Amino acid sequence: MPKLRVCAIPGDGIGQEVIPAAMRVLQALPLESEIVAAEAGWDCFQRYGTALPEETIQLVTACGRAMFGATSSPSTKVAGYRSPILGMRQQFELYANLRPTKSLPLSEAGCRAGVDLLIVRENTEDLYVGRERREGDTAIAERVITVKGSQRIAQVAFQLARQRKAQGKPGVVTILHKANVLKETDGLFRQVCLEVAQDFPDIQAQEMLVDAAAMWLVKDPTRFDVLVTTNMFGDILSDEAAGLVGGLGVAPSANIGEYVAIFEPVHGSAPDIAGKGIANPVGAILSLALLLEHAGVPEMAQRLEGAVEATLAAGIRTPDIGGKATTAEVTAAIIGRLAG
Repeated sequence: MPKLRVCAIPGDGIGQEVIPAAMRVLQALPLESEIVAAEAGWDCFQRYGTALPEETIQLVTACGRAMFGATSSPSTKVAGYRSPILGMRQQFELYANLRPTKSLPLSEAGCRAGVDLLIVRENTEDLYVGRERREGDTAIAERVITVKGSQRIAQVAFQLARQRKAQGKPGVVTILHKANVLKETDGLFRQVCLEVAQDFPDIQAQEMLVDAAAMWLVKDPTRFDVLVTTNMFGDILSDEAAGLVGGLGVAPSANIGEYVAIFEPVHGSAPDIAGKGIANPVGAILSLALLLEHAGVPEMAQRLEGAVEATLAAGIRTPDIGGKATTAEVTAAIIGRLAG
């Protein structure tokens, strides 16, 4: 394959630790790669007055693929600031957010056995369009759901379910919504997803209210294969799902568009442990595996996933999942297993 160019954007907090760790893993793989450094995040905003510089947008565009770390977004409104990852999702129309949840050898950290599901989350609409306003003592947010957005995320979900079925998985898409209450917005999403399902007769389509799905994720996550839902529901449910397999520290994700894809660990910037050298790099490294699969080298992705699982099985883990290893030690152990 041609040289794999990756734009590395560490962001804030532990992103400054886990993205470099993932890049060391990339450089240890037997493929030609180039890492292009870029900036974004709250620290970037404080230095330059923008959380997402134009230069970063240009570099991501040129590379086509990026690894992003984390953002320390303030909880209160700050003039001129917007989360860079939300900005990039809109800028590049990264409409599909993929969040796989798979059991790891972490039973001591509360990992459930037999979990292998994929949450496909619409990534550009819903409440995340940022249409909020105050009217006196009332705050109002507008929720935006479109036919186009619903169609394309449903098509991704069914296509991925077809790919998973070819690998021996169930081939079932569960459409998650709250159309019994949100009759216009979720009603539209539900209707469009069911229409798309008709183009995939080999894939079983079912639907479930999102609150019931939240309960079943806790009670019996093995009943799910691919779940497709709107932006806010997907955000919440994917964090819940991460709790089934060891927590946010091991959870990867992908933001996929037509021309650009950005991969990121699900966790935040974790300022309480930033700089201590104990951040869990597994989420970032498994996000790198998603990047490799997207880049057309699935054998490298599988090799990397195997090295991660072998490292965790050997008890080499950071404190968040019951171990005593540092970020660097976990990273080195994974690299060592890649070479073995």
